[in-house]
Amino acid sequence: MDSLYGACQGNILRQVKKNGHTKVVCITDNIIPHEKRPGDSLLTKYFIQPVDGFITMSDSVQNDLRQFTNKPSRLVVHPLFDNFGAPLAKKEARAFLNLPDEVPIILFFGFIRKYKGLDILLKAMKVLKERHLETIPRLLIAGEYYGGKEEYEKLIQELGIEDLLIMRTNFIADSEVRYYLSAADFVIQPYREATQSGVTPLAYHFEKPMLVTNVGGLADLVPDDQVGVVTKPNPASVADGIEQLYKRGVAYYLPYLQAEKQRYSWANFSAAILQLAD
Repeated sequence: MDSLYGACQGNILRQVKKNGHTKVVCITDNIIPHEKRPGDSLLTKYFIQPVDGFITMSDSVQNDLRQFTNKPSRLVVHPLFDNFGAPLAKKEARAFLNLPDEVPIILFFGFIRKYKGLDILLKAMKVLKERHLETIPRLLIAGEYYGGKEEYEKLIQELGIEDLLIMRTNFIADSEVRYYLSAADFVIQPYREATQSGVTPLAYHFEKPMLVTNVGGLADLVPDDQVGVVTKPNPASVADGIEQLYKRGVAYYLPYLQAEKQRYSWANFSAAILQLAD
């Protein structure tokens, strides 16, 4: 949660509750902001005070919440993002995005923010290049810079991996999301810190095996060597994980993915909200 939004929302919630009977349930992506600022704790407390109950989507957020309040909460996994349409054939998706048809492609998707560890992944690509593998996947980076564009561009040049990257660092329209997810072999989340991630349910919906790092609640959502690979948040470990994904192959992970995604239903999520509001 961004604490500046917390101040604004705290004011709104206090107005809403003046009628004496409205219940407020907060769906909590994170309690402690990823980019920290002075006054975060005070503003978070201000936001939390009028809330009656909380939905959290990882153990780490649940634990963070307990630092601020003991109000009722329910831990429920993030439902699937099924509003972006059905998966497409990989060939069709790549043709739409003008991507090469035959080469292996891994995907980093979403806003490029420091905590998401794109720099770790870029360095992992350098590690793969230095291993002189017979086939090195191309990294498709799809999402806008949240800051630090020049730093990433400098790092890419220093690493000498321009030939391994496909840069789509522009705004990704909702109508194009399914093409990016469908075009990739695997989704890579090399986060250096996290609570949970909205990219994970996206990958589940499009049935893409994942690499995640063992930070926050990410590993809880991606059973290791079943739905994907869990690694440490450093370049060598991420490079090892990418190699492992391709050694296993997409077909190995699909049965686990399809079984695990059944947990991610909107019915379960809605029921938890109604219980808190009761």
